[in-house]
Amino acid sequence: MQQLQHYVLFPNHDNGMRLYKELKALGVRAVISPTPRTASKCCGISLMVEEEDLETIQSCAKEHDIEILKIAAVERDLNPKRDRYC
Repeated sequence: MQQLQHYVLFPNHDNGMRLYKELKALGVRAVISPTPRTASKCCGISLMVEEEDLETIQSCAKEHDIEILKIAAVERDLNPKRDRYC
């Protein structure tokens, strides 16, 4: 069974950074990450978050008027050979 990683996608960098700041103040764990190509073709940042925090994240974004494009669930790619060149 594949595990899923959840990404919050934004229309611009500013919205991502604003939500990251608000989540950090709430004590919600979020990691700034490049947007995975399987979630969106655009270049930009996203926030990697835990599934159990999704409701809190959505309410925080709404409360602070931060636009979210979507929340994407992507299969975790645990490739032990990633970034190995030899």
